[in-house]
Amino acid sequence: LGDTVILQKAGDIIPDIVKVLAEMRSGSEKKFSFPKKVSACGGDGSIERVPGMAAWRCVSKDSFEQRSRTLAYFASKKAMNIDGLGESIVEALLKANLISTFDDFYTLKKGDILELERFAEVSVQNLLDAIEQSKKVSLEKFLVGLSVEQVGEETARDLASNFTLTKLRSATVEELTAVEGIGDIVAQSIVSWFKNKGNSEMLDRLLEHVFVQSKKKDTGKLTGKTFVLTGTLENFSRTEAGEKIRELGGKVSSSVSVNTDYVIAGESAGSKLDTAEEMDVTVLNETEFASMLR
Repeated sequence: LGDTVILQKAGDIIPDIVKVLAEMRSGSEKKFSFPKKVSACGGDGSIERVPGMAAWRCVSKDSFEQRSRTLAYFASKKAMNIDGLGESIVEALLKANLISTFDDFYTLKKGDILELERFAEVSVQNLLDAIEQSKKVSLEKFLVGLSVEQVGEETARDLASNFTLTKLRSATVEELTAVEGIGDIVAQSIVSWFKNKGNSEMLDRLLEHVFVQSKKKDTGKLTGKTFVLTGTLENFSRTEAGEKIRELGGKVSSSVSVNTDYVIAGESAGSKLDTAEEMDVTVLNETEFASMLR
């Protein structure tokens, strides 16, 4: 605490500490130590270091706080996109024992929710309508919502491009690692999650209500092309630009390589632009990118 450090961006946004400037220490700095217990972890509150990583995690995996956040993430825009179902409402439903697992969202009844504080006819109906609208979802967003350890948005896209949900449930480590970008640790985590009896039974119940759409084979005008985004775009967020590329069959990568076809460079483009120029990769400004999309 109190140290001065040099940071760089690793990937898109992750802050990576390159160096501690020890010569700038005044003597008032204090070593930081993780607590041994965190009350939100449940159980006796113990936490542990993840082997081989800088991350720490709760030893108990089923505290109220963890379940609440997992359920809220399932409902979030990145996943099932259930409008209006934020953390506070999820907590209220959880405290009232109306939900426990993902599938419980789809069996909620108007009468049960009306008994909760701050809920009226209109707000309850809006919530039920939003839940109804979420019943048709892409495999990619569905996988994000399940909170499978090691499976973030990028990995979910890779899985959705190579498997149907049925095939994914029975996929082997070997079949998973054959997909570019999926290594042994990620593959093992996926296999373990789908083999877990509780997860499998919950998934069966969830699929009684939700229709998961498998991804169609890419046939868009950008099929086979790999893009890297760098800098700030005026008319798109990086997420929006990535979604438009994928909608047209293209792929978005976080780093420039020999497989990169285009680098989209906005204002204050960083080292990725330098790498693209060194490797003679085609660089497009925002206007050229927008023209390509049209």
